[in-house]
Amino acid sequence: MTEHTNPETLEIPFRTLGAAFADYAGRHPDKTAIHAIDQEISITFGELNLLTNRIATRMMSEGIRGGDRVAILTGECVEKLLLMFAAWRCGASACPFHAEIAPNHMRSILKTIDPRLIVWRSGDVDGVALATGLPCSTREFTKLDSNSGFFAELPDNTEGLPAPGTEYRPDNEGCIFATSGTTDRPKCVVWDHLGLWLCGLSTIDFTGMNADDRLLEYRTFSWLSPQIVTFMPFVSLGLTVVMAESFSRSRFMGWIKDYGITVAAGVPTVINILLDEPVAFDPQGIASLRLMTASSAPLAPERWRQFEEHYGIQLLQFYGASEGGWLSGNRHNMARIGTAGPPARHMDLAIVDPNGAECPVGVEGEITMRGPQTATASISAEGVWEDRTHFRLTERTRVGDLGMADDAGFITITGRIKDVILRGGASVAPLEIDAALMSHPDVHEAAVVGVPDRIWGEEIVAFVVKSDGAVTSEEEILAHAAVILPDFKRPKTVKFITALPKNKRGKVRREELKNMFI
Repeated sequence: MTEHTNPETLEIPFRTLGAAFADYAGRHPDKTAIHAIDQEISITFGELNLLTNRIATRMMSEGIRGGDRVAILTGECVEKLLLMFAAWRCGASACPFHAEIAPNHMRSILKTIDPRLIVWRSGDVDGVALATGLPCSTREFTKLDSNSGFFAELPDNTEGLPAPGTEYRPDNEGCIFATSGTTDRPKCVVWDHLGLWLCGLSTIDFTGMNADDRLLEYRTFSWLSPQIVTFMPFVSLGLTVVMAESFSRSRFMGWIKDYGITVAAGVPTVINILLDEPVAFDPQGIASLRLMTASSAPLAPERWRQFEEHYGIQLLQFYGASEGGWLSGNRHNMARIGTAGPPARHMDLAIVDPNGAECPVGVEGEITMRGPQTATASISAEGVWEDRTHFRLTERTRVGDLGMADDAGFITITGRIKDVILRGGASVAPLEIDAALMSHPDVHEAAVVGVPDRIWGEEIVAFVVKSDGAVTSEEEILAHAAVILPDFKRPKTVKFITALPKNKRGKVRREELKNMFI
């Protein structure tokens, strides 16, 4: 659906972090680079360049060199960002892992990736126990300005560092991160610097960001999405990052006003929170905010529309995958509510039928991807490595999602392959039915699943969360569905529940719903 972009002709030429920071520090030494709200820390580009170099030199004193891996085990804090930057400045791979991953799974991941150095924050994890028996250096820290721990007595002489611009190549490993999960062992994905850079360019293309933007990020930098929404535009453009440890409904509008936020990262969960429990706001006070993003999980069209109408803030839905970064996205100057936008500029998407043939416009099929903006390897939950470089320009990856394209190339995600309901020989994708049910004014949220049926194989059951104060009935919901949906897509049963089970990224746990019915 899109042609590959030659890395040699990128809109923003590839630069290493060292080259970018040296440039910004030389031209804008006093411009704020990072503001950590909860820690009340502001760092200018001049300070950031110096700090990154000093921490990188400290890492090199621990033996870190190009090609090594540095595991970073912390919650969200400015030190986490600095450690990632320092690893890259050494030419090493940054491996940030969420502190909430179960210790036994974290230890298994560490054994698999074989880091040269493990750094953790006191109180977040038991780093000593996690690293026991591993052939690596281990260092603990409390905070950046502490007199003890890893950040104490950072060297002033940084002459041993690689010259800025030489610390890594585009095809060098840049990052390993866990895809999801805190109780089950997560899968991990390996990205090189070129893939991360191209994802960042896609973000810039979607949002129209520039160096004057102030970007709010409150998600964990242990995930890919914050890295390509925030890190890469930050490195590419030299904008200002305002970070919080987590989302706060009560403080959100204050952040926008106090820090002049122009772009805010987001997920459907945050959008739904702001709709379900609206916060007071002064339109003039948040006038700086020109758009918010929504990614990681589908957002119902009605919720998208409601958010823009209530808050007057443009919302852009993106679609991505752990192995492919941004696959598609709505643009600041070209968006269609209910869609995931056209394909990303550095991604080749195709929607195919079961035989692998590309589907016509408006026909549902499985989404496949290839291109230079993809992961180079994946690591299964069992620790098995899979090289993925052949998916860049030759073979296609089946993403596991269903979708269709309209005549303008906008992609609509219709469901997950594993969630497809097989009713009477027909394949039914849940998201279309979810959206139809949520168009009823008394329906707050809805999700459908397939349950065993003696005659039809599977029958469609809808789980519905009523809007506050609504008194609607099962019969009314089914009648509403009958007006919108063809017979084979209509739910047979409606079950009212107080909340849909979801993971931390806002995705509905449909297996739990099936178990609730059975």
